[in-house]
Amino acid sequence: RYASYFIRGVEYTLILSAAAVLLTACGNKDVDYDASGVFETTEVIVSARGTGEIMSLNVEEGEHVTANEPLGEIDVTQLVLKKKQLNAGKSAALSRKLNSSNQVASLRQQIANLEAEQARFKALLKDGAATQKQVDDIGYQIATLHKQLSASDEQVNTANQSIEGQSAGFDAQMGQVDDMMHQAIITSPVNGIILSKYAEAGEFATPGRPLFKVADVSEMKLRAYVTADQLNGLKIGRKVKVYADQGVKGRKEYTGVVSWISSEAEFIPKTIQTRDERSNLVYAIKITVRNDGLIKRGMYGDVKL
Repeated sequence: RYASYFIRGVEYTLILSAAAVLLTACGNKDVDYDASGVFETTEVIVSARGTGEIMSLNVEEGEHVTANEPLGEIDVTQLVLKKKQLNAGKSAALSRKLNSSNQVASLRQQIANLEAEQARFKALLKDGAATQKQVDDIGYQIATLHKQLSASDEQVNTANQSIEGQSAGFDAQMGQVDDMMHQAIITSPVNGIILSKYAEAGEFATPGRPLFKVADVSEMKLRAYVTADQLNGLKIGRKVKVYADQGVKGRKEYTGVVSWISSEAEFIPKTIQTRDERSNLVYAIKITVRNDGLIKRGMYGDVKL
């Protein structure tokens, strides 16, 4: 009797094992792939660009953010005061600017008077009531005043150019202050999800201090490994089928584009499988996939070349 039970148990076990093999074989048809890997994304560590107290930093881990949208601010009180000081300096410099017409008005009037006097003496000279020397003397005086007028104009222009140079210098400094005030506004350079937050409001920021890490998840990159045989004919821009692991739900198919191929071979990573397990050297490739929100960082994926 015990022998009979034992034999029946062995037969039952064999039947279950055979069924498992058949199911596995059928399942393998659905999970056919040429390479596998892990989905990655472009990560950006956003750092402070200014110096001062962090007045606000409105980001939380897992939150979606929009590129160039204000997320916080660093204190700009000193920059505001600096700009006021520069504005006052520019106004003071411009107040010293000379009016060329006012500076040489008297000389022009003297020249006009002498030219009228010269014309009168020329008329008298025709009637014999004046001498040529008198006419010539007035002409010398007019020539001297013209030289003085040119010198005065040059002096005024030189002084005004110097003042304009000072004004331009103030404008440049105010432009620098404006840029620093703009840099005090904390933004994300990409649309994405906040992965980590490294600072809080009230802390002191210095240029280069990390504030948060953001990842662009609109496009994911599957980093996979292929053998030299699979690499033949594979080129950047080629469309391939990508399967994202959905756990118990199976896999979801996407269309991917080969965006990068390594130029050097490397030993196959232990966690990565290839179609040819006998190969020790593989080439890394990256396949860009448009994310519909279901692909997550670190998720396993397969690729069919």
